[in-house]
Order: sequence, then structure tokens, then C-alpha cells
Amino acid sequence: MMPRPGSTGIAVDVGPDAALGVTAPALEALGFDTLWLAGGQLDALERVDDVVRATSRSAVGTAVVPLGVHDVPAVVALRARLADRLVLGVGGPQQPRPLAALGRYLDALDAAGIGPGDRLLAALGPRKLDIARERAAGAMTLLTTPAATAAARARLGPDRLLVVHQLAALQPDAAAARAAVREPLAFLAGVPGYRASFRRMGFTDDEVTALADRLVDAVAVWGDAAAIAAHLGEHRAAGADHVVVSLLPTGAGSPLERAGAVARALGLSR
Repeated sequence: MMPRPGSTGIAVDVGPDAALGVTAPALEALGFDTLWLAGGQLDALERVDDVVRATSRSAVGTAVVPLGVHDVPAVVALRARLADRLVLGVGGPQQPRPLAALGRYLDALDAAGIGPGDRLLAALGPRKLDIARERAAGAMTLLTTPAATAAARARLGPDRLLVVHQLAALQPDAAAARAAVREPLAFLAGVPGYRASFRRMGFTDDEVTALADRLVDAVAVWGDAAAIAAHLGEHRAAGADHVVVSLLPTGAGSPLERAGAVARALGLSR
């Protein structure tokens, strides 16, 4: 079985820093007991090994290993190496008939010994959430509101994990914070699954195309560390088991200094 993410309910994305041997243990020392690697960092699955070797106790999650990028034998080998600390998150393809392709991929993982209890599934829409409930230990979401977290919890039921990834800008200036959020959002808003998710949350096509302030402010949080901590708590109150904060590169201080400020606001930092 997959190890559960850490007990605090708050995790952190290790960010784009290539020096994982420095960043990962520093984040662990701040009190984050689960560290996540975003899909863009998983050009090589050995990056997960790097984080495990650099740390002593944190669970390490993949968000996500995308279907079609790393074959099933490579994922099986990763789990065999890191089973006691790996939180395996996998994601379906952005292609025609994606659910059929996802089903075949999950079948292949089953056949290779990585069953439903060994994986989380990236899921936004109702059909993906149903698959996560039926064929995974739970679901991972991104760019959602606390209200959407509550809806996902209702769809998953009480006995599945729900991991919510939250973009955050430790930046009190609205214009600077929104500019930082729009950088990743400019790409993600063009992905069909995210556009559909935004529509379900009540945003118009024009708002999505323009990356309107209302959309930016709903799917990301910005402000001081206390504001970020409070928003993460809203997701927890709405039913998230774990909230992963992805701190964007904006505001004063280094990435680790910003992470430390958030950890202190959350009461994690010792």
C-alpha cells in the first residue's frame, strides 16, 4: 500500500529549483512532512530518488507522473525503490478519448502490481473523480476553489484521500501577485481539462481567455503569510486531507525564506 502523506495536512511543492539536494532538506526542516514534485520536474523519475536521498523522513509525492511520458516498467521500478516513502500520483493524457486511454493505463498498472491502493489520480471533473474513487486511493486537484474542494469530497466519499494543490503568491501587491499567477495560468488555461473545470466553477469563456482578475483571485491565493495559511485552512475545512502549497516566484526574500514565512504562519516551523 502507498504511504499516506504526512500528518500535518499541509505539504509543499519543492518548486523549480534544480538544487533538490539543498531545497528538499531545507523544506523538511521547516516542518513540511510531505514534499511534492510537479509534473514538469519529472522529466526523469530519478528526480524523485534525489529528493528521497536528500531527506530523512518526509513522504515524497509525484504530481503527476503523466501517462505516456514514463512507461509502466519505469513506474514499477520507481515504486520498488521508494515504496516506503513514495506517494505516487498519476495523471491521464490530454488527448482524444482520454478516459479510454486512462483505463488502459490503470489496467497496466494493476497487472504490474500497482493497484488502486498504491496510487492517487489527478482528477477535476466528475468522471475522473468517479474513476479516482473506484480505481485509486484518492484524487489530486489543482486550480480549484474551496467550494470545488467540497464538491470533490462529496463525489469521492469519506474514505478516499483528497489532495488539493494551491498556487500561492507571498505578495501583498495585487498587480504583482496576479502577474505571477498568470504566468502558469496562461498555459494551464489552454488545457481542455482545466478550461472545463473553470466553466464548472462558474467562470465564462471570456474570463478564462482573458485570465480575468476574478478567475485569478479564485484559483490562487495571494497576500501575506497569514492570508495564505487561512486559505489553505479553507480547503482543509472543505474536505481536503492534504493541501499542497506551490509558492510562486514573487515577493521579497528567497524561495526558502518565503516557504519559511508560510510554515511559521501555519505553525509548522520549529
